[in-house]
Amino acid sequence: MSSFPGSPRLLKGAIIGLDPANPLASIIVFQYNPDTMTRKLTARTSTSGAGTNKSEAFRLMGPPEETITLSIEVDATDGMETGDPLATTIGVYPVLSALEMLLYPKSSLVIANAIAAQIGILEVIPPEMPLTLFVWGPQRVLPVRVSSFSITEEAYGTDLSPLRAKVDLSLQVLSYYDLDISNPGYSIFLAHQIAKEVMATSNVLNSIQNTGVSLKLF
Repeated sequence: MSSFPGSPRLLKGAIIGLDPANPLASIIVFQYNPDTMTRKLTARTSTSGAGTNKSEAFRLMGPPEETITLSIEVDATDGMETGDPLATTIGVYPVLSALEMLLYPKSSLVIANAIAAQIGILEVIPPEMPLTLFVWGPQRVLPVRVSSFSITEEAYGTDLSPLRAKVDLSLQVLSYYDLDISNPGYSIFLAHQIAKEVMATSNVLNSIQNTGVSLKLF
C-alpha cells in the first residue's frame, strides 16, 4: 500500500559505526523510530565543597556529561511478507549482530595479538571501539560510546533464528572534552554544539517577545 501523497518524508534514526577496516559492518537504521528517548545531562564543574574558592562556583570544566537511553524494536515480519531472503532465513539476526559488533574487538586483531604473544612479543595492541555516531535527524549527529544494551528476543523461526526483538540501549555522548582534536568526533560534536547555540539564541529572542519585557541583568 502506497503512503498518502501529502505525507512528509519520515527520517529514521540510526547508529553508525565508522570502521575503515570494515565500513559496512555496523550500520543500524532503525526500522521504527522509538516513541521516547531519555537524555540525562550532568554539569561538568570544578570540585565543589566547603572552602571552595567562590570564584569557581560557576566554572565549567567542559560540556556536560550526557547519557541517552532508548528502546528500539526490530521485526522481520515486513521483510518476510515482501520475500526478503535474509528476513525469511535468519530473521533479525543481522541487525542484532551489527549492534553487538560495536562492543567486540575485531577478530583479526585478536588473532594478531595471539600470534604476537606466542612468538614472545609482550606488548600487544589493545583493541579500540569504532567511532560510533548516533543519528537522530539533521540537528543531532553525535559521537557516542555504547555503554551497554539488553536484547529481548520475542519470537523465533523454525530454525530458532530471532524474528522479533527489543533492544534497550544506553549511550554515552562523547564530546571534544573526551576526544583528541584529530578525531573526527571532536569536530562532529563541536558542530552539534554550535547548532544548539544558534537554536538556543532563537528561543531566547522569541521568549522575550512573548513575555513583553526586556531583560537587563548587567
